[in-house]
Amino acid sequence: MSTAYFPFSAIVGQDEMKLAILCAAVDARIGGVLVFGDRGTGKSTAVRALAALLPKMKAVVGCRYGCDPADKAATCEQCSALKAGGKPKTHLIPVPVVDLPLGATEDRVVGALDLEKALTAGVKAFEPGLLARAHRGFLYIDEVNLLEDHLVDLLIDVAASGENVVEREGLSVRHPARFVLVGSGNPEEGELRPQLLDRFGLAVEVRTPQDIASRVEVVRRRDDFERGAEGFIARWQKEDDKVRARIVAARKRLPDVQVPDSALERAAQLCMALGTDGLRGELTVIRAARALAALDGAEAVGDSQIRRMAQPALRHRLRRDPLDDTDASVRVERVCAEVFGA
Repeated sequence: MSTAYFPFSAIVGQDEMKLAILCAAVDARIGGVLVFGDRGTGKSTAVRALAALLPKMKAVVGCRYGCDPADKAATCEQCSALKAGGKPKTHLIPVPVVDLPLGATEDRVVGALDLEKALTAGVKAFEPGLLARAHRGFLYIDEVNLLEDHLVDLLIDVAASGENVVEREGLSVRHPARFVLVGSGNPEEGELRPQLLDRFGLAVEVRTPQDIASRVEVVRRRDDFERGAEGFIARWQKEDDKVRARIVAARKRLPDVQVPDSALERAAQLCMALGTDGLRGELTVIRAARALAALDGAEAVGDSQIRRMAQPALRHRLRRDPLDDTDASVRVERVCAEVFGA
């Protein structure tokens, strides 16, 4: 029995969050999405809804990691051998959405090596973990700011390399682990470690709707869904199909979207004015703006895409100024007004 997910198109408001995860779905190199805000504002609903919306992906039959048959770089040992021997059999599988619980053990996350079997039978027995299941999909961490430090370090390494390496007593297993990292949390419950915060390409803020009409509509749609999920999903099918087609078209268009020097200069101006460290800010702004241009059907990145993606790409990269307690979003918007003109 398949799980029924709330339709992506039926989510009321939260436009910045929806746009950020759409861009991450178009180009995984953006680096994932961090969603901070109030509880009960549709954070996990949006992630699961988008994954259910995405077209199924082609994978090698029998591969425990769902390897892409067309990707020669990100492949496990078994698939490398199959590809060397000819064209492996393929099938279509759903895009995975894997939850990483706060209390998960390291073995559950990275996978477990059976040392006894290895020593007695000489077989390198490996039980894949959550990172293996998330390969080519989404790894979702609720309350990411409460994640234990050793898991944070582990995620930073895997997110940077795109590969999971498990080593125990001289035995070693490695497999591809490339996923869109999506974290959510409430900033009042604790801050995120800077090292992990920097690994998220985009950071968005969600708030409880403050107008009666929006609140009523959220409750109405959720109630309709819970009382009859099948009928509710069917009513939103056409809108979800449009979003799916838009994502598919954007993925095809992405390699051809041009990034003129003027766009690069705009991104550099923003980052210099905001005093961001390193060049990851510029790279993320450009990647996100390119994905947005692909979604918009544009041939090149322009000022409109740069400005729309500036806040989610940069608000979590700002240095703290003890003399300026202005909200990060306000600081980014203020600089955007200076760079682009009000």
